[in-house]
Amino acid sequence: MSSTAEAIQPRVNIAPASNLALWARQVRAIVAFDLRRNFFGKRSLLVYLLALMPIALLLLVALVNPGRQDNSAQLPIIYSIFYNSLILRTIVFFGCAWIFMNLFRGEIVDRSLHYYFLSAVRREVVVAGKYLSGLLTSIILFTIVTVVCMLLTFFPHYYSSSLRFFFEGPGLGQLFWYTTITILACVGYGAFFIVVGLFVRNPIIPALLLYGWEWINFLLPPLLKKISVIHYLNSLVPVPVSEGPFAVVAEPTPAWLSIPGLLIVTALVLFVAGTRIRRMEIRYGSE
Repeated sequence: MSSTAEAIQPRVNIAPASNLALWARQVRAIVAFDLRRNFFGKRSLLVYLLALMPIALLLLVALVNPGRQDNSAQLPIIYSIFYNSLILRTIVFFGCAWIFMNLFRGEIVDRSLHYYFLSAVRREVVVAGKYLSGLLTSIILFTIVTVVCMLLTFFPHYYSSSLRFFFEGPGLGQLFWYTTITILACVGYGAFFIVVGLFVRNPIIPALLLYGWEWINFLLPPLLKKISVIHYLNSLVPVPVSEGPFAVVAEPTPAWLSIPGLLIVTALVLFVAGTRIRRMEIRYGSE
């Protein structure tokens, strides 16, 4: 940790005009250090196991059911259900929760956060660097999961028709939107969970509350649906599926509104985190 503190030390007598360049160097140093911990640290094993779950499940299905009958026309719907119910709502959600909450909560548990606070670096820069490290980690892991799972849904069962679907049909376009949704989910959930990790001593409770809110979204009236991340993500799904007979129908938010809206809310949440962290005091004894 001391190497990170040295890497983000500013030069003496820095002119105000060079502040942005200094902050950029400090952010890069924090990102580089945290990426190593996110991918190879002691807490990374749980994320890898979580990411492997849907891949292992589809590999098992491919071995048990080779797809002798041609039902390839149903595969886009099958993958949409699989992606929405398992990958997006569970794997990405809890993966982001574990990655982003541990960015600060893990440092407090390990009694190492004070190294950042003792360094000559603005606390807002620490928030930015840690958020970007978590964002890169989650995007790399979960976009790989999204792509691999879609390929495993199609190719082990119907290779020839899957080739036509991807290279002559809408397959590549659908894959693009699924990966885009995954990236936006990491952006939105990551901002929420980094704030939870900063200011909530027991982050499991707010994570479960948000998880329940996202799952009952289909039952909420249209106005309340918009107070959730999953509503804007579902609006971008290339193959919409029915949410059941009890679902409250609401118009999906167009991409030109949902994507900027999600990014703006994320920026506001991070701004709040950067403002609050200025007054944060570390009390290891109470953890």
